Amino acid sequence: MTPPSAAGLVLFATGGAVCALPRECVRALLPLPRLDAPPGLPGPLAGFLNLGGTAVPVVELARLLDTPPGKPHPYRHLILLNEDAGRGGDPLALLVDRVLDVLPPGAPLRPVAPESSLNGLILGNLEVGDLTASLLDPDRLLLAEEAAVLGAVTAQARARLARWAVPGTEGGPTSGT
Repeated sequence: MTPPSAAGLVLFATGGAVCALPRECVRALLPLPRLDAPPGLPGPLAGFLNLGGTAVPVVELARLLDTPPGKPHPYRHLILLNEDAGRGGDPLALLVDRVLDVLPPGAPLRPVAPESSLNGLILGNLEVGDLTASLLDPDRLLLAEEAAVLGAVTAQARARLARWAVPGTEGGPTSGT
């Protein structure tokens, strides 16, 4: 990964925290669409986004990080990560309260010791105006056990979506229809 201070950053609010991700790990910023949320999903999993016939797991970041809830907002966002970020080849989306800004390269970063956060998730802190944001490492969002459970549940969602695919068409039904 490019050194975080040299890369652009996506700044967002989630729960009671302000966080950032390196811009190069973000595929898209999306308004919150309708999600498929079958019963029995693990707590941090908000549901699945149907992205061109592929079930993409959507993790509610505040619940994953166990942060206090933020102010309710009617227009939450999804941060769709690149497939090479987070889970090693599988798409993943993060549900956050609000994307605040996309910062240009060069934001000064105060590194933090890896042992100061669970799984070394926080790479450092940066000051943006009157906010202090924690820069997250997308490759450390999930513990190995969490990634394994998410992989199994995602395989079930993809199999379910595939059963609805119409022969001769790409993918299955689209979200929001």
